[in-house]
Amino acid sequence: MKRIISALVLIPIVVWVVLFSPQWAFLAVLALVGLIAFHEFDGIAAAQDLAPTGILGMACGLVFLLAPEPAIPVLVAIALVLMALKLRLDDLSKALASVGAAVLGLVYIFGAWRCAAALREINPHWLMIALLVSWAGDTAALYVGHAFGKRKLAPVVSPAKTWEGAAGSVAGGMLAAGVYAYFLIPSAPLAAVLATGAAANVAGQFGDLCESAWKRGANVKDSGTWLPGHGGWLDRIDSSLFSIPVVYGILKLTLAWPWF
Repeated sequence: MKRIISALVLIPIVVWVVLFSPQWAFLAVLALVGLIAFHEFDGIAAAQDLAPTGILGMACGLVFLLAPEPAIPVLVAIALVLMALKLRLDDLSKALASVGAAVLGLVYIFGAWRCAAALREINPHWLMIALLVSWAGDTAALYVGHAFGKRKLAPVVSPAKTWEGAAGSVAGGMLAAGVYAYFLIPSAPLAAVLATGAAANVAGQFGDLCESAWKRGANVKDSGTWLPGHGGWLDRIDSSLFSIPVVYGILKLTLAWPWF
């Protein structure tokens, strides 16, 4: 019940932020959720005996998120700063892994959020699709997995997931993308929408599995406690952090197509 109530509260807010909010509000929400998610990621790293980056890492994430293009030099500079600061660790055997975790967290969370901002500039409805394929896919996977699931998808990482549920997730994501685009992006060819929806859903499933693996390695159940029934913000957005860059990448590769 808590999960359903949280979703009913969050979905209208997300729809308004993605489709109707002014740019400053959109970026403010990205920044806030990104900071919380990075803090949770930092906690997972700390639970695996890696030195957290704390406020410094969160500040670096904000700089990376809001830096003008090209952002790669900014990311390189941030990585160099973090490498230099990790030299202060008492246990230098953890320095390399700690820097790697910090940079991974920055790219993983704030890099995906940069893709979200760029995707919204192209067409906010495509950003909505990038989110929707994971939401619909999760629901479809739950019901299909319970009804037909027999073969374990990743028994070590997530024992409850099955190949049948994963297939149901892809089908649900494609259906949601197709229906949404039919009404709100009518110029988009159905085949392209379905292919993009499938790719984004598969990416989102990998995102969910990756975060599950990190949590299992850290021996924690949820990344946080912000969202009743969902855990932390990182638990809620883990699929979207993979699906959004995939949709953005596909659109960037096909911007010459007239239906954009």
